[in-house]
Amino acid sequence: MMWKCELKTSFPPQAVLVFGRTEVIDNTLNPDFVRKFIVDYFFEEKQNLRFDLYDVDSKSPDLSKHDFLGQAFCTLGEIVGSSGSRLEKPLTIGAFSLNSRTGKPMPAVSNGGVPGKKCGSIILSAEELSNCRDVATMQFCANKLDKKDFFGKSDPFLVFYRSNEDGTFTICHKTEVMKNTLNPVWQTFSIPVRALCNGDYDRTIKVEVYDWDRDGSHDFIGEFTTSYRELARGQSQFNIYEVINPKKKMKKKKYVNSGTVTLLSFAVESESTFLDYIKGGTQINFTVAIDFTASNGNPSQSTSLHYMSPYQLNAYALALTAVGEIIQHYDSDKMFPALGFGAKLPPDGRVSHEFPLNGNQENPSCCGIDGILEAYHSSLRTVQLYGPTNFAPVVTHVARNAATVQDGSQYSVLLIITDGVISDMAQTKEAIVNAAKLPMSIIIVGVGQAEFDAMVELDGDDVRISSRGKLAERDIVQFVPFRDYVDRTGNHVLSMARLARDVLAEIPDQLVSYMKAQGIRPRPPPAAPAQSPPQSPAHSPPGSPLHTNI
Repeated sequence: MMWKCELKTSFPPQAVLVFGRTEVIDNTLNPDFVRKFIVDYFFEEKQNLRFDLYDVDSKSPDLSKHDFLGQAFCTLGEIVGSSGSRLEKPLTIGAFSLNSRTGKPMPAVSNGGVPGKKCGSIILSAEELSNCRDVATMQFCANKLDKKDFFGKSDPFLVFYRSNEDGTFTICHKTEVMKNTLNPVWQTFSIPVRALCNGDYDRTIKVEVYDWDRDGSHDFIGEFTTSYRELARGQSQFNIYEVINPKKKMKKKKYVNSGTVTLLSFAVESESTFLDYIKGGTQINFTVAIDFTASNGNPSQSTSLHYMSPYQLNAYALALTAVGEIIQHYDSDKMFPALGFGAKLPPDGRVSHEFPLNGNQENPSCCGIDGILEAYHSSLRTVQLYGPTNFAPVVTHVARNAATVQDGSQYSVLLIITDGVISDMAQTKEAIVNAAKLPMSIIIVGVGQAEFDAMVELDGDDVRISSRGKLAERDIVQFVPFRDYVDRTGNHVLSMARLARDVLAEIPDQLVSYMKAQGIRPRPPPAAPAQSPPQSPAHSPPGSPLHTNI
């Protein structure tokens, strides 16, 4: 018997692409494949993988002429999040396709297979490519930028974007704001090379220059492009960039530029990465907190944000599922605390801002994402939506748990889903500043049509959050408005994948920044079980390139 394995990827879920095939292994029931596949790994995305196994009967490249032995589905996150980044999955006979609504595999018999029949297992492992450990440290200054403020000069800051395969750009860094100057010198900053260019040294890096405004309507000064390879030359004539405003250039014949930006210094060093900590056993503890205030509307009416339609999930459930389905693979016990806030509880009608959705005060944990959804729906039938919208209690609740284990073995992520304006802003800011010292991150998803100005302030991308004159040690909050991700075509799989990507993108760097600040090094990965069949390579990522061995 000769074995051959084919790897197929699905990014986005409904597009299945053949990524590659292993070599053929002759005459064995325990093939040990050698070929490694390199694929991009993104913590914030649900990257679906499918492995098909065949018994090769001839030299024909046409797989339909060979015996189909079975297949396995998983996500890249499942492999990475498993102990030692090693995952064993059962092989099942019968082809599968991906459900266009949920993105999950569903049976569709082909090749004469018997759906559900098991035929052995496949062992997958992943390792990070060395260039993902590189961290670039650089400093920039600017000269003669355009004056944008009527009563002053400008308050400039830089925004860095990496280019994607599809031609779009993703923000990867913002500098601090330099007040009232046209010749700013920004502070030195560090950024992982994978975040800057995804390991591709010639990939375009776009840099935009803005004048900061308090109301968030920052004035565009201009932009320029470069690459990692150019930046790596360090301070030189090649790294003095003209800042160009395309609109001004079109309107003014004598337009030259809107100033220049100069690279002052550039250095690269290798550091521990997010995957080093995950492979060493760091668990991500996921907690969700749901807004039960009256501004959501009566759950029994279709206009309510909490309305449970028999045909589709509401905004709360969609956001929870999108984020939870990715983060769940980094928590081995799959038990997730779920809290509610802003409701009157039976039997006495007291208002609570950190009540367990499962009703168990001693243990608010639910089994898996489905368990959270079940507890959420159950709470809607028993509590009375009330108010106000207080965040501080749930932030403090998770911070209290995070404070009990600070050795690097656990990291907490709190997802808050809310529809309203924060009622306890001062207390929430204080709670976040205190939590910034702990192994913890906070994600906020705003649902509905309310103004979310306060959420943007908590996000701290432009100005680091502070309380009583004390700055947060780290930026640990990421906010997005749900309405920005509503797909008019009704394709929730794609729109929620974008939402999850944007709210989770900062988690790896936030985790590493905590570990680095505390001087915590990754633990060595656990050894593979001695009795397991031999492993062999067959899969791997590059944004954080991994080798996945099959």
